[in-house]
Amino acid sequence: APHKEMLGEWYDRPRPIDVRYVGGDPMSRSREPSDRQQVWLRADGTLPNDPTLHACIVTYASDMTLLDTTLLPHGLNWTDDVQMASLDHAMWFHRPFRADEWLLYDQSTPTTSHARGLATGSIYTRDGQLAISVVQEGLIRRERS
Repeated sequence: APHKEMLGEWYDRPRPIDVRYVGGDPMSRSREPSDRQQVWLRADGTLPNDPTLHACIVTYASDMTLLDTTLLPHGLNWTDDVQMASLDHAMWFHRPFRADEWLLYDQSTPTTSHARGLATGSIYTRDGQLAISVVQEGLIRRERS
């Protein structure tokens, strides 16, 4: 909400995935270098009991915030005129989970340099069980005016 005016109509769009940042959103944490962030996420609404559907939804959701983590060591966020693109994204599913229940997504970046960033994520169920491991590499560079 504090960034509603800056985000414009994008802020009011309906969202199929509910994302809640732990410790503040990236824009509020700008200029505070870090190598990790955590978000709670879940599908908006109740889903049928189809494990494949839950896996597909979490796969989609896993890409929403992970690459942003590679900007954190530089004190940047996606509103800072940064060009970003996913180069690869891999996931390992360890145990059953529900995408319509809260999942904790613990994200970190072991390295960012030369316009590339590597981010890792661990997605936990509410009872603390590791359900999914994620790795993403991406292009990250400042746009030139």
